[in-house]
Amino acid sequence: MDKNTLRGLVMIGLVFIVFMWLSPKQDDKSTPAQQEQEQVAQEEAQAALPDIITDQERDWLKENITDHGMITTMPDGSKARVLDDADCHLVLKGDSISGTITLDGRAIDVARVLEADSTLAVDTRRVAVSRLTSLREQLARYGRFASFATGSEQTFTLANEALALTLSSKGAQLTRAELKDYYSEYDPDETKTTRKPVVLFEQGSDRMSFTLPVNGDVKTSDLYFTPMEVTPTSVLMALPFPGGAYWGLRYTIKPGKDYVVTIAVEQKGMDKALRSNGRELGVNWQQALRRQEKGRMFEERNSGIYYKFDGGDVEDLDANADDAEQRQMKVKWIGFKNQFFSSVLIPRRPFNSTDMASVVLNKENYGAESDYFLKYLTATSTITDYDWSAQNPVTFDLFLGPNLYPLLSGLDERVPTDEDLHLTRLVPLGWTLFRWINTGVIIPVFNFLGSFNWNYGIIILLLTIFIKIVLFPLTYKSYVGQAKMKVLAPDVKAINDKYPGQENAMIRQQKTMALYNKAGANPMAGCLPLMLQMPILFAMFSFFPSAIELRGQSFLWAHDLSAPDAIISWNTNIPIITEYFGNHISLFCLLMTVTNIIYTRINMQTQSAGAPGMKWMMYLMPVFFMIFFNNYASGLSYYYFLSLLITIAQTYVIRRWFVKEADVRKAMAENAKKPKKKSGFMARLEEAQRKQQEMLKAQEAARRKGRR
Repeated sequence: MDKNTLRGLVMIGLVFIVFMWLSPKQDDKSTPAQQEQEQVAQEEAQAALPDIITDQERDWLKENITDHGMITTMPDGSKARVLDDADCHLVLKGDSISGTITLDGRAIDVARVLEADSTLAVDTRRVAVSRLTSLREQLARYGRFASFATGSEQTFTLANEALALTLSSKGAQLTRAELKDYYSEYDPDETKTTRKPVVLFEQGSDRMSFTLPVNGDVKTSDLYFTPMEVTPTSVLMALPFPGGAYWGLRYTIKPGKDYVVTIAVEQKGMDKALRSNGRELGVNWQQALRRQEKGRMFEERNSGIYYKFDGGDVEDLDANADDAEQRQMKVKWIGFKNQFFSSVLIPRRPFNSTDMASVVLNKENYGAESDYFLKYLTATSTITDYDWSAQNPVTFDLFLGPNLYPLLSGLDERVPTDEDLHLTRLVPLGWTLFRWINTGVIIPVFNFLGSFNWNYGIIILLLTIFIKIVLFPLTYKSYVGQAKMKVLAPDVKAINDKYPGQENAMIRQQKTMALYNKAGANPMAGCLPLMLQMPILFAMFSFFPSAIELRGQSFLWAHDLSAPDAIISWNTNIPIITEYFGNHISLFCLLMTVTNIIYTRINMQTQSAGAPGMKWMMYLMPVFFMIFFNNYASGLSYYYFLSLLITIAQTYVIRRWFVKEADVRKAMAENAKKPKKKSGFMARLEEAQRKQQEMLKAQEAARRKGRR
C-alpha cells in the first residue's frame, strides 16, 4: 500500500469520526417530553374508563352468574353460584356478589370494586370495572363458553399416505388439506418450475364451524380449544369446564391410502355443566374453491355444490352463474366439487335442513382474487334432536380427495350408511343412457387396460380399437346401405326428371319408394346404424373430460391429456371467440378436424349425390367441431382423431374387399326378380301417401271452384 492510499484512508476515518461526533445523540429511552406525553395519554385512557358499576350493570352481572355459574357447595355448607373465568372468580350467594379479580398478579376483592371503595386506587378500580364489564359482555354473547373467547392458537398435523392435514385450536377446525398423490396443474407464478401438491384449502379459504344449541348464538369458530389427546392419527380438541366436563371435536384418519376424515362431537357432563334446552346443532361450512387446472373455463363449468336428498337423488346448483337453494328436507351429504377433486361432508344422521349458495368469482368483480379461486361456496345446515347427555351425539365423515370413480364407488363400504350414497355422481358422465354406457362398459375396460401401467395414450388407442370392433357390424351395415343408395342414384334422378314440379311431388315419392322396395334398399339403412352409434360418441364425450386418470398424463406433445394440447397460444382476449375457442390452437383438435374433412370427402363419394348446399354444410361441420372441441381435453380430441382414422381404414377395407359396387348391383338385380311382399311399414306409408294425395286434390278442386 503506497503513502497516498494510506493518507486517503486516514482522512476518510477522520471525516467519519467528526461526522459521528457532530450528529445528534440518539437514545433508546424517550425524552422527558415524550415520557410526559405517554403518561398523559395513559392517564387519559384510564380516566376514560368507568370507575363504578351501575345498578343495572350489577343486575345484569347477577343474571349472567345465575345463568352460567355452577351450583357449588361452599365451605359453610351453603349453596352458591360460582363463575370462574381466566382472571375472575365470582360467587353469587343470595343477592350478594363476592369473589376476586386478578390484576397484574394481585387479587382484588370484587365487593370493593362493586361498592366503589374509596380506599381502592382509582386507576385500579377502573381497570377492574372494565374487566367486569368485559366479562358481562362476553357472558351475554357466549354464556358458559365466555372463558374460551380468548386464548392462543395452536396447530396440529394429521397425516397418512394420502392426506396431510393441519388443524387449529382456534375453532377446532381444519385449516389446510393436501393430497399427496396429486399435483396442481395451475400456478399463477408461471416462472416456477417445481410442481406443488394439490391443496384443497389453506390460509382460511375453508371454514367449518358449529353453532352450539345454547342460549344465544355461540359458534365454535370464535372459541379457543384445548388439546386433550394428540396422536399421529387422532386429535381431540375440547372446551374444558370445571368438574371434568367438556365439549370437544375429535378428528381421526385411518393409516394407509385413505381420504376420509372422521369428525366426532364428544362431550362429557355437559348436561350438568350448563343449562340449555337447545336441541338444534348448526353446521356452517364455507369454502373458496381453489383453481387446480390450467384451463379455467372448463374447470369452472365442472365445479360447484352437489348434494343428495336422504333416500333421493343427487342434485347440484347452477355451475355457470350465481345460485342459491333452501332445502327444508333431509340431506344425506353436501359436496364442494372441483373438476377433479371434492370435499364432501357426510353426517351419520342426515341434515334436517340446508341453505346453500354458490358465487362465481369473476375477474370484473373480484379482481386478483379470481386468479386463485373459482367460486365461493357456502352451506348452512341443521341437525335436530341434539342430546347434551350423549357422549357422542353427532359424527361426520369428511371426504377430501379425487373424483376417481372406483374410489367414490367404494366409499359406501368405508362410510357407515344405510343407503347408497351415489357419490359417483360427482363424476359427470352424461345423461342416464350415456352414464350406463360409461359405467357398464367404458370404465371397466378403461380400468382393466390401466391395470397394465401402460402410457395412457396407448390405453386410449386400445380402447378406441375395442369400441370400433364392437361397432363394426353397425359400420358394415351402414356402408352397405349407402352403397345401395349410390347404385340407385341414377334411377332416382331419372324419376325426378320425369316428374318435375311441386304438383308431382307425391308421384315422385311413390315411384322412388317403389324403386327402393323392388331393389331391396332402405333409405334409412345408411343412417340408422350411425344413429345407433351416437350414444357411444356422446358417452365418450362425457367420459374423457371427467377421467382424473388422464390428469397430468403426457403423450407425444400433449403434457396433460385432461387439458388442451396447445401448440400456439396468445394473450389477446377476443370477444366470443376466446370464450368458445380459447386463446390457443390444440394440435390433436386440429388433426381431428383435418381427418374429419377427409372422412367427409370419402363419405360423400360413398353416398348418392345430393344438393350442393348440403355438401358445403357437410364440409363446414368439421370446422364447427374444431371451434367447439379446441378447449376440451386433448384426450378427447385424440380419441375422436383415432376413431376417424380407424373408420376411414374400415371404409377402405369394406369398399375394397367386402362391398364392391358390381356385387351390390348384382344382388339388387336378383332381389328385384323375387316376388315382393309389402311390409307393414311400407303398406302404412303408401296408405298415408294416398290419403295425402287425395287431400291435395280436394284442396286444388276447392281453389278452382273458388276462382269461378
